[in-house]
Amino acid sequence: MLQTIETVNSAVNNFIWGVPAMICIIGVGLYLSIRMKFIQIWKFPYAIRTTIGRIFRKREASDGAMTPFQAVCTALAATVGTGNIAGVAGAIAIGGPGAIFWMWVSAALGMCTKFCEVTLAVHFREHNKEGELVGGPMYYIKNGLGKNLQWLAVAFSAFGVLTVFGTGNATQVNTITTAIDSALLNFNLISEASVGTVNLVLGIVIAGLVALVLLGGVKRIGRVTERLVPFMALLYIVLALGVVILNVTRVPAVLYSIVYGAFNPTAVTGGLVGTFFMSMKKGVSRGIFSNEAGLGTGSIAHACADTQKPVKQGFFGIFEVFVDTILICTLTALVILCSGVGVNYGTAAGAELTIQGFTSAYGNWISIFTAVAMCCFAFSTIIGWGLYGARCIEFLFSSKVIKPFMVVYSLVAILGATIELGLLWSIAETFNGLMAIPNLIALFLLGGTVAKLVKEYFATEGSEA
Repeated sequence: MLQTIETVNSAVNNFIWGVPAMICIIGVGLYLSIRMKFIQIWKFPYAIRTTIGRIFRKREASDGAMTPFQAVCTALAATVGTGNIAGVAGAIAIGGPGAIFWMWVSAALGMCTKFCEVTLAVHFREHNKEGELVGGPMYYIKNGLGKNLQWLAVAFSAFGVLTVFGTGNATQVNTITTAIDSALLNFNLISEASVGTVNLVLGIVIAGLVALVLLGGVKRIGRVTERLVPFMALLYIVLALGVVILNVTRVPAVLYSIVYGAFNPTAVTGGLVGTFFMSMKKGVSRGIFSNEAGLGTGSIAHACADTQKPVKQGFFGIFEVFVDTILICTLTALVILCSGVGVNYGTAAGAELTIQGFTSAYGNWISIFTAVAMCCFAFSTIIGWGLYGARCIEFLFSSKVIKPFMVVYSLVAILGATIELGLLWSIAETFNGLMAIPNLIALFLLGGTVAKLVKEYFATEGSEA
């Protein structure tokens, strides 16, 4: 039975995250970019100026809401995760340096896709019975499209609930325990025989911390993420920049290998990555996994923002993709490629390749930092996805099921710390891809609505734009 499930899931997964997914996500991103006149490019300075200005504006959100900055931090909490460390390394190993170029391409289009998702989420959001702001793909499908397409909202929410336990929780906890185990073993603080016990204790502690944050409601989630996300992101950026500066003479050659390798990967990898399509596929898929543009999940957090201007909050979507993919993922790639560590092209790789890049520049002590960074990244992802799952299950049933869901979601951390997750991760990844289908359909159909909102916004805000 288990073998049958694994076979069926593998077939569905390969289809969803293969050529069809890339065509749909890139296609919708290109369509929206054209409809918005490539707003992510011609209004990029305005987007950065607007978002940075609101980051440093100190104010309290109204009841049942987050500040705009807390909303983007919660969205970034879910997207800036272990994938920024391990996923980029895997893309380079299988797709060559050129995969990073295609990651940039997907991010450039993804900025517009995320902009549209956030704008629609704020425009079509509602207040639930507790007075909290709720929104996201299920709500802009419900309120923006006809009754004949309401099943898309149900499908998105159902896939979302099925996804969060694996993608958002168990696999992230497993990453935390693996990082801590590695650090403790390296310093001979524990033995191999005691790893199982340590992991059980870690799982219980993590479950308690997750429950403490999530059961505190949307305001507590916002307060935690607005502190955790900037800290972990800035620390990672500073240390990654240090590696690049120490190897600055290699930067021109690395940038050349990224651009040239995007179209001729064989020449850059010595024939170990032999196809242009493989390089493009790995780069595009890494970009999609990293910033979630097209999946719609990030807009759920943005819908909680205490703002009356959907388009203005939409610019945080552009900012979010820029920080996650263009900045953090690119720095990870430069850490690997500039440090000169050996990349075994054509063979799967993960966080260990990124860690080697750091240790080559700073020494073995940096393994402590990478363990802390991966723990922070993974914990923030658990918090962000907890909110997503709560909103999805609330849409399917009612707000009464949120707290029971939060308790169950928190307890899954214990399973994630103590069991093997191979099949669970694969199934969760499949449901994650299935979430994108109803969202992309809605974005395509509601592109005109976003274009109208943008036109109206700049008609009234023209003087400051």
